[in-house]
Amino acid sequence: MVAVLAAVPLAVLASPWALAAGRPPTVAGALVVCGGVALAVFGPLVAMPLAELERRRLRLVDARPVRPGHAAPPAAGVAAWLRTRYAEAATWREFGYACLLAVLVPPVYGAVGLAVLLVVMLLAGPLLVAGAEGPVAIGVATVGTVREALPYALAGLAGVPIAGYLLVALAAAHGALARRLLEGRPEQRLRAELVEVSRSRARLVDAFEAERRRIERDLHDGAQQRLLGLTLQLGMALLDLPPGSPAAERVGEAHRQARELMRELREVIRGIHPRVLTDRGLVAALEELADRAALPVTVHAELPGRPPPPVESTAYFVVSEALTNAARHGGATQATVTVAWRDGLLTVEVADDGAGGADPDAGTGLTGLADRVAAVGGRMLLSSPAEGPTVVRVELACELSG
Repeated sequence: MVAVLAAVPLAVLASPWALAAGRPPTVAGALVVCGGVALAVFGPLVAMPLAELERRRLRLVDARPVRPGHAAPPAAGVAAWLRTRYAEAATWREFGYACLLAVLVPPVYGAVGLAVLLVVMLLAGPLLVAGAEGPVAIGVATVGTVREALPYALAGLAGVPIAGYLLVALAAAHGALARRLLEGRPEQRLRAELVEVSRSRARLVDAFEAERRRIERDLHDGAQQRLLGLTLQLGMALLDLPPGSPAAERVGEAHRQARELMRELREVIRGIHPRVLTDRGLVAALEELADRAALPVTVHAELPGRPPPPVESTAYFVVSEALTNAARHGGATQATVTVAWRDGLLTVEVADDGAGGADPDAGTGLTGLADRVAAVGGRMLLSSPAEGPTVVRVELACELSG
């Protein structure tokens, strides 16, 4: 059945060669060219569903999964799907497999079928002679009596295991050919899996960034506003109490703790996602970060637009962590932050005059920064000799928006 499915369309497409046999040379050449073009254009469209059917049939003799080597289908329409499929090596391997089915299956399966039929006829020879009135042809000879047919029946009996092995060998060869041509190559499977991992990682980064923004918004508009209201009420209550009274002291202490909690909450919100980064962009956020840093920081940043939110957030937190490390672990007295964008590449560099010797394995957060940069498709470079200085450079591919 599979051979028929493959042979009929290919025979129709190859019919110009048959028609060209009795035509003049010019007409014959034109027909052959048209047939070749039609075969190349429509052949893969026939081969792809046939290959899927063959992969399902292969499970009957081989339980191992057979994964096609096709990439994920694009979502841009039929034209994009055709361009993708016709550019894949897997499509043309499937087309070659369909051609092999059309060319090899009829003679090979026909020869094996004739061999099996011969064994059956030899075995049935005595029965055929006994029920006939004259000589009977049993494939390799003509016998007239049961006695003459018995040696051939014994030969047929000996041929039963041979026929069985022949069928098994044919099925194994067909299965091996199908697996060889219809299964995606390891490097193609790895490439497809890598593409899917990259896409899923990008989706996770987007989801994580959206969740950070939601938490920051909820804290800023919810908890912080309520805490601010509580602080104001405590301050007003303190004004109504007699100075120096025990109640005034307790309310004053509560008011002080509320203000301290307000300050800590602002720091938490900035650590989650600073509002200035959302409202005014990376340059303004870095300038504010430099003002709040524990050491003098000079910022050199001028961007013609804004990077995408995940890239912008990553760049900001790289600078924040690098400045924290410089002040806390490196003993730096000053630092410089340089941000530039050119030819689709955003570079962020943080240099300090600290003692150097930064080690990603020492728990300073550098490994986490590198992972975060890699999650948005960038890379982080570190230079930190033993005597300093330390330079952290991040490169992020992105386009800027106005």
